[in-house]
Amino acid sequence: MDWKDTLNLPKTAFPMKGNLPNREPEILKKWQELNIYEKLRKERKGKEKYILHDGPPYANGNIHLGHALNKILKDILVKYESMKGKDAPFVPGWDCHGLPIEQQVEKQLQKEKKRKEDLSKSQFRKLCREYASKYVDIQREEFIRLGIIGNWEKPYLTMRPSYQAQEIRELGKIFNSGIAYRGKKPVYWCIYDKTAEAEAEVEYKDKKDPSIYVSFELVENPFGIKEKTYAVIWTTTPWTLPANLGIMVNPEFDYDFLRSGEKVFIVAKELLESFKEKTGIEGEIIKTVKGRELEFIEYRHPFIDRVSKIYLSEFVELGTGTGLVHMAPGHGQEDYIIGQRYGVEPFAPVDDEGRFTSEAPEFIQGLKVFEANEPIIEKLKEVGALLHHEVVEHSYPHCWRCKNPVIFRATPQWFISMDAILENGNTLRGEAIKEIERVKWIPHWGENRIKSMVENRPDWCISRQRSWGVPIAVFYCKKCGEIIKDIEVFEHVAKLVEKDPYGADIWFEKDPHELLPEGYKCPKCGSQDFEKEEDILDVWFDSGVSHAAVLKTGFWDELRWPADMYLEGSDQHRGWFQSSLLEGVASYGRAPYNSVLTHGFILDEKGRKMSKSERNVIPPEKVIKQYGADILRLWVVSEDYTEDIKIGMNLLKGIADDYRKIRNTFRYFLGNLYDFDPAKDYVRYEDMLEIDRWILSKLQRVIDIAHSSYGNYRFHRIYHEIKRFIIVDLSAIYLDILKDRLYVYAPETVERKSAQTVLYNLLTGLSKLLAPILSFTMDEVWDYVRNFDKNAKESIHLEEMPVVNEDLINSELESIYKELLLVRDDVLKALEEARKADIIRHPYEAKVILSLPEKYRKLVEERKDWIKFFFTVSQVELSENPEGKVVIEGEGIKGSKVAVRKAEGEKCPRCWIYDVSVGKNGQPVCDRCMEQLRIMNIDINQIEEVR
Repeated sequence: MDWKDTLNLPKTAFPMKGNLPNREPEILKKWQELNIYEKLRKERKGKEKYILHDGPPYANGNIHLGHALNKILKDILVKYESMKGKDAPFVPGWDCHGLPIEQQVEKQLQKEKKRKEDLSKSQFRKLCREYASKYVDIQREEFIRLGIIGNWEKPYLTMRPSYQAQEIRELGKIFNSGIAYRGKKPVYWCIYDKTAEAEAEVEYKDKKDPSIYVSFELVENPFGIKEKTYAVIWTTTPWTLPANLGIMVNPEFDYDFLRSGEKVFIVAKELLESFKEKTGIEGEIIKTVKGRELEFIEYRHPFIDRVSKIYLSEFVELGTGTGLVHMAPGHGQEDYIIGQRYGVEPFAPVDDEGRFTSEAPEFIQGLKVFEANEPIIEKLKEVGALLHHEVVEHSYPHCWRCKNPVIFRATPQWFISMDAILENGNTLRGEAIKEIERVKWIPHWGENRIKSMVENRPDWCISRQRSWGVPIAVFYCKKCGEIIKDIEVFEHVAKLVEKDPYGADIWFEKDPHELLPEGYKCPKCGSQDFEKEEDILDVWFDSGVSHAAVLKTGFWDELRWPADMYLEGSDQHRGWFQSSLLEGVASYGRAPYNSVLTHGFILDEKGRKMSKSERNVIPPEKVIKQYGADILRLWVVSEDYTEDIKIGMNLLKGIADDYRKIRNTFRYFLGNLYDFDPAKDYVRYEDMLEIDRWILSKLQRVIDIAHSSYGNYRFHRIYHEIKRFIIVDLSAIYLDILKDRLYVYAPETVERKSAQTVLYNLLTGLSKLLAPILSFTMDEVWDYVRNFDKNAKESIHLEEMPVVNEDLINSELESIYKELLLVRDDVLKALEEARKADIIRHPYEAKVILSLPEKYRKLVEERKDWIKFFFTVSQVELSENPEGKVVIEGEGIKGSKVAVRKAEGEKCPRCWIYDVSVGKNGQPVCDRCMEQLRIMNIDINQIEEVR
């Protein structure tokens, strides 16, 4: 033996290096073998439920960092609620329908020299289904690799027959409530994808367009004016002028009549100067009237034989232009509203591809809308109606899929009315706003955001002119035109879809009489000759009914309705949050969620949006291969995710460094607990050493902050608090001080067992608090806990969170140690000065002499037996006049001094403390070590170094 063999040095197989890219798959395998999701359901059966309903990602391509951020946040929350003892199931889902999948399938067909037109709808839908299934499987594996625990064996898919059937039932409820209608009104229309689009499918980008001022000659000169009089409009969409059916003015604005030569121009008073500046037209104001006085005045179209009127509109503003707005009810939402008020029907001489039809003037027929701008401007010049022309860059709606500009176009579509009256006498808009005010929005500004959207949104266009989706299951009587929307018919179709292995494909394969109940007759005329709707439902309706299709149907018996939480990116205020809200309110009278949490978007290290063109995209796979999923999970909580969150390989390196500190702290815990059995070695609180009671009190504060932060969804605060606790309170103070006691004292002494009891509390408490975040590492730690704690469960995720033990909180002790640590800080500074002066090389070589104000002197005197270990020196002395080669004025405590001298006595070869008892009467070690060796029954003559 040598002296080292008599010490309790740390022993653990827990590796210092995480090696996460290789170790995490082994932990995933363990979870799979344990069937951890089902195991959790059994463990939590009968407990209070917590339901986070998964917003479905789109089954198209591999996951990106936005997906990773979203799923990890959900997983953290679900794991936390589960470890609080709740039954917190998680059923992941996928959005499987829609245009992007159709486009990918069409591209594949082109490669194979095939055309979509050569396939039946069912054949094309089969290819779409296969494509979606492929990416569901790919993304499933990618999400599992992130450590997400959920029902991966039975996820929800919007293309599954049972889901589609429920969607048709939900549609039936909407029709039955009387708020669905078919109408011709302007909707966002993508001329490239040839389909209507929802507001949530449009994004605004800058676009260059012509900006023109156009004069429209009045049929009769009003107010006794002799000169020819013109209403002047301004527009950036010349191509909409063929559809002009009116001019709008604000009834409250003042309008000036500007005489210039033989002509008079009508312009809003507030915009007259900018009009004159743009057009160069000068003159005198001969009359001023309120907008309401211009109502119903007739004017001629500049290049079409058409007479229209001036109408009043509250939508006219004075930001730009002339205060008179060209009105095309077929190409604008506000134009349509005013047109309806005055009985002007929408007119849009444009086809699905955005080409002008035969209803347009001959010189633009066949041209695409944006191509028609120049010929129309030339025509206006030719007829003398163009007063000014320039090019401007302005914000314009673009298709979120193909990134091309969209247009407003009036087409026959199905809508859900926002303002039709429900059974309770309120409107869908009104009820939705009431629900928005009831729901908890995190961050709180989300409430105002979605509220203003719902207050101002148009009716919801739910029809799409595509193939891959769920049909709008209505029929039309060929004889009388009656729309068949009986709730029984919807239920009949839903049952057919449910039973068919390919679900809604049956709608496109069967004739109407095969889809309707046997012998069904038109309720209006008795005919049995029907045709079916060919349009499909908006994908936002698809996902918006997920609350009913997933939480309500009982297909997943672990779930319940409504959800406690929806958690998605902040873009979903206009998307999934809104479609779910409207569908829930329309069908069930309430929002399908009680709270909604949003996160920001991902930026690179320089704060730029990630995009392929910038070459700054980082695939999750790259991070996992280099660092492991736990580093990605730690990144998610490293910043406030409610704001936009930055990522880059340099940032991840910093996160990995933090991870190493956390991991090594747990290695310290495990290394010093190899001979600890909590069942028999646990020391009672009253028998513990004072410093042990202090750190247990500090641990309770950490537990309290962690619960509060999890409960308030401030995950970054948990990370920073635990990191601070580990680095400051533990590594720099408690664990540093503890080493001597753990290594030197005999294994069964209260000094060592007290320290181990605290380490056990720190180990189990902190690992559980971190388990939702560092899911792999804490489960790896737990496998080592199970080596000495027979009550530990197979996985940390089956355990429950630590709770604050009020009996362990000792505010008085925390205050004392706050003062003692000020003394310690000054001692450490003095030791550093002594090291620089070459007086000592190690703190144990030092004796410190302290001169302290009375309060601090008393605290040190009361702890004179062990205070040297607190300062990690060999000797401590109190003196009014401290002397030594190094003497410093205290910085932490005013009026204090710290002197450092070489310690007295010899260095103990066992504990390295300098003590006068070493060598006394031939004694090879200090008195303390002699006592510990005696307790351990070790004969010092057996030690090599003695011989």
